[in-house]
Amino acid sequence: MVIALASDHRGFKLKGVLADMLKAKGYAILDFGTHCRESCDYPDYIYPAAKAVQTGRASRAIAICYTGIGSSIVANKVRGVRAALVFNISSAKLTRQHNDSNILVLPSSLFKIAYAKKVVMAWLKAEFESGRHTRRVQKIREIEEKESK
Repeated sequence: MVIALASDHRGFKLKGVLADMLKAKGYAILDFGTHCRESCDYPDYIYPAAKAVQTGRASRAIAICYTGIGSSIVANKVRGVRAALVFNISSAKLTRQHNDSNILVLPSSLFKIAYAKKVVMAWLKAEFESGRHTRRVQKIREIEEKESK
């Protein structure tokens, strides 16, 4: 599985740790930056990662900024993306199980590194449950179609 990673300067450290962990577990990584701690604008990095998911270049993505809010807004502007800002392991699992999320958004301000690793792995291991959730995800796609015209 190919995972795109993107962050602003506030998520730079966490992104690096997660990249190392994911590589060690056999995931391929596409790192869209940022590549330093210098102040930067998260849309410059989150948008290309979301496009990688949209085009199939990446299976999923992880986006990180201080609150996660801006990254979530940017990623969800990309057609076909279902980015979910999560605050714990349970919400990470549920967003995969119920919403078939393809981008995980993490707030670097709230997670210690060890906990962030657990959140990421819970999200990656969770499977979409389909059933009644398929109908709901399809309705999201239909709204997206209407809004893109």
